[in-house]
Amino acid sequence: MNTTQKDKAEILIADDHPIVCEGIEKILSKTADLVLSGKAHTGEELMDKINQRAWDLLLLDIAIPGASGMQLLKEVKQKQSELPVVMLSIYPEERFAIDFLKAGASGYVHKSNSPEQMLESFRRVRKGETYISPFLAQKVALDTVQLKTQPHKSLSTREYQVMCMIASGKTVSEIGKELNLSVKTISTHRSRILKKMKMKSNARLTNYCIKNFIIDFS
Repeated sequence: MNTTQKDKAEILIADDHPIVCEGIEKILSKTADLVLSGKAHTGEELMDKINQRAWDLLLLDIAIPGASGMQLLKEVKQKQSELPVVMLSIYPEERFAIDFLKAGASGYVHKSNSPEQMLESFRRVRKGETYISPFLAQKVALDTVQLKTQPHKSLSTREYQVMCMIASGKTVSEIGKELNLSVKTISTHRSRILKKMKMKSNARLTNYCIKNFIIDFS
């Protein structure tokens, strides 16, 4: 490793999407203080790299196929308690961010965020701060005042992910293949989702997701 890299904060990313990894690597390559030094595409690969050495910052996808982002976060913090972790997600901040922050994450970034927003979050977390977007800060404040609870907030991270995929029109088999889980497991998740949401069909679930802006077909 050259001197320039040693002066930079070394970042490990755990994400199964090559395009995401390449995009973030390109963003970091233009900075003088951050460098992407490691990649993991599965939970097992992530823990191997965590066990091998110390890192300055971890970027963790909340839904690596076959692994729970929440469980991985807890395992990582057990191994390297001081390691700052920024969760990466395609799902709305208001659904998951607070749960992950309570579990030990230092930030939550939506994958559609601009390069400037991502770099701001990485740098603030590296300085020991907690990062949430202004939108989420406002949403948390409003929810606290309104004390409004929606049925989908009772779902686990994996259940919410499966619900979004069902509402997007994917079959149980397609979801299982994409998440690297068995059809039986996905069917069990579907049953639990419908029970918690007090619904009896995928159609009602889809309608709920559209009305609550959880998915968007526009």
